Amino acid sequence: MHIEENPHDVQAADLIVGIPSYNEADLISFPTQKASEGLVKYFGSKNSVIINCDNDSKDGTREAFMNTPTEVPKIYLSTPPGVTGKGNNFKNLFRKSCDLGAQAIVVVDADLKSITPRWIKNLGEPLFEDFGFVAPLYVRHKYDGTITNNIAYPMTRALYGRRVRQPIGGDFGFSGELAEIYLSHENWTPAIAAFGIDIWMSTIAMCHGKSICQSYMGRPKVHKPKDPGESLGPMFVQVVGTIFDMMIDGCAFWKEVRWSKPTAIFGFGLGEMEMPPPVDVNIERLYDKFQAGFADYGSFWKEALSANLSKKLSEVKELPLAGFEFPANLWAEMLVDFAVAYKNCKNGKKKLMESIIPLYFGRTCSYVIESEPMTIQQAEELIEDQCGVFEYSKSYLLNRWFE
Repeated sequence: MHIEENPHDVQAADLIVGIPSYNEADLISFPTQKASEGLVKYFGSKNSVIINCDNDSKDGTREAFMNTPTEVPKIYLSTPPGVTGKGNNFKNLFRKSCDLGAQAIVVVDADLKSITPRWIKNLGEPLFEDFGFVAPLYVRHKYDGTITNNIAYPMTRALYGRRVRQPIGGDFGFSGELAEIYLSHENWTPAIAAFGIDIWMSTIAMCHGKSICQSYMGRPKVHKPKDPGESLGPMFVQVVGTIFDMMIDGCAFWKEVRWSKPTAIFGFGLGEMEMPPPVDVNIERLYDKFQAGFADYGSFWKEALSANLSKKLSEVKELPLAGFEFPANLWAEMLVDFAVAYKNCKNGKKKLMESIIPLYFGRTCSYVIESEPMTIQQAEELIEDQCGVFEYSKSYLLNRWFE
């Protein structure tokens, strides 16, 4: 059951722009307006519609969306009262895309402040040129997207052999055919119904052998910024839990993958590089939360980690903040051990996932210290090096997974 408003009685569409939301009344008008401008300017010959897939927001998101002046017709979809989760919004979007017979679907975040009409072109155009999935490529501040940099990108790259820099970017495009695959997929967990949705969609595109490209957005992603040590909440558990679930489901696929290959890049080079706004990180807080994890989860870690990794972790614990280092190879192998523990865990998976958070704070603290004197480009090279470390640890994963 979902709630729908379709004032223009749209019955068919070639191209859809979807905007998932929950209480985004203050911000949703801007991306809605830019989406309409992009559709008119670059896809004038296509039947287009903008769909707000919402979680029954009580702050006036629906009114803000529907009252935004646009040349392109709009549809409002909502989950029933009490049903939240970004993934549930997407399920409504998949269903509606299939009903309208859409060839291409572009999705942008409701809190985007940096979107231009060109983003719609860059995410949509490849879908009419035989690409099935389009991931965004934008300049981000070196401290923005730390779950992407330290977990989602290196892990999906090592597992599935595809270099997709923003597998949980929030803004992307997918074909109508892929929408049908998503809709018919049986494994719909509570995590996928929430923040696990982005990594789930990227991974399914990889595992189904869809042609994937990355598209230059031409400017940084600017949205509501978050300090990685402050606001993680359930998002971490949902994203990383979904990565682990997909490892269990897709094991037959990834065990055959050796090393990664580049992914096609669509659109122009970066040209003039616009700098993203700064992201403030409190490294003392990250360090303290890492240290506090030993009291809360020490026994959990001993069970999940090999004796060798436990020993190395105790050595990291002894380091003062001034000389703190949590090496990438230790981090990569620890994530392998946690994935294996997750696979074998009969109950208590949520607690196991929560126990990884202080370690993630430790790794993030180490990354921030190491990249502090670096330019965005140098920090990017550091992340690429870390991906190489993750790919190198694939043999460790295969040994542990199948032992």
